[in-house]
Order: sequence, then C-alpha cells, then structure tokens
Amino acid sequence: MVRTLRPEMRISVDVEASGPSPTTGSLLSIGACLVDDLEATFYRELQPIPDLPWDRAAERIHGLSRTRLAEQGLQPETAMVDFVGWVAQVAPEGTVPVFVGFNAPFDWMFIADYLHRFVGHNPFGYAAIDLKAVYLGRHGVARWAETTKEHVRARHPVSLPHTHNALDDARFQAMLARQLLVSPPPVAREPSGGAA
Repeated sequence: MVRTLRPEMRISVDVEASGPSPTTGSLLSIGACLVDDLEATFYRELQPIPDLPWDRAAERIHGLSRTRLAEQGLQPETAMVDFVGWVAQVAPEGTVPVFVGFNAPFDWMFIADYLHRFVGHNPFGYAAIDLKAVYLGRHGVARWAETTKEHVRARHPVSLPHTHNALDDARFQAMLARQLLVSPPPVAREPSGGAA
C-alpha cells in the first residue's frame, strides 16, 4: 500500500557563522523564506557563544561584529524558538517543511545543531535539499568545482544579488530553487557520430 504524501513547504534557509562548524564557531544569523513566497520571511541575529572561536576572515565576509551581536543579538534559545514557531506558521499541520540551501550541508549543520541544543528537535528532520547537488545532477556537471554560484547563475540567472546577509541570500536561493526544482529538466541530447 502506497502511503499518501503530505504537501511539502520548501523553505530556503541561509546562515552566517563565526567558524566552519558548530564546535568551532557560533551561528550568528538566520535568514529564511518560502521558496514560493519571497515575502514570507524570517530573520534573526544571535549572540555568539562566548567560549567558541571567532574567525576574523568570516567576519570580513558577513560583516557582523562580535561586539554588536553580544550586545544586540538574541540569546540562541530565543532565536531558535522563534524560528521553530515561524516554520510551524508557514508549514502548518498537514504539511512537511523541507529545508532548501545552496551548499545545504553547511547551513543545515548549524541549524540542526542549534535546534537540537536549544529547542530539543528539528522540524526539518535529518535531511535537506542541496541546490548545488541538484544543479550537478540536472546538468551532468563533471566537477564539484563547477557548482559555484557563478557557474550556476550563468545557466540560471537570478536578479537578486548574493550579499552575505542571510535573508538576502535566502531569497536569492529561493529564486534559484524555483528554476532548479520546478522547471522541466534539460532535454537529453542524442549522441553524435551516427549508428554504432
């Protein structure tokens, strides 16, 4: 017997962090929006965890000051409770929230860790859609190095910029996801060279 599948609510999520993993850096900001509605958004900035390292190179990219976040950012537990509440609002009972990211392993790793630590559960479960992997599979790209934003945008133009603001980048990813996940796959070309 085939189980009836519940409707999916695809949610584009982007984060900025102070290091490469949850044990070597803090989650600093979360941006999210529905893939199908760029106006249904979530954004929070978090206080860094005091005893975790701070990567100055990462700060130059995302522009979030440790001092400002320590003073004005939300406690991680508050931010994560807010996020779970927002996910429940945009993916109501009877639907399944699906995490969508560009290089999703990085963003999902921080979100999953913080959700389990500060809320006790992850509404996305243990999986995510990675748009880089979707692009690689759809276009038969031979090398992972060819799945950068520059390569992907060459085939799938997106009008929004990639700014390293988590909400801006979530919206950028959502527009990219609309092309990669909704439009028909590319038509396979017949091999040239005549009959075998």
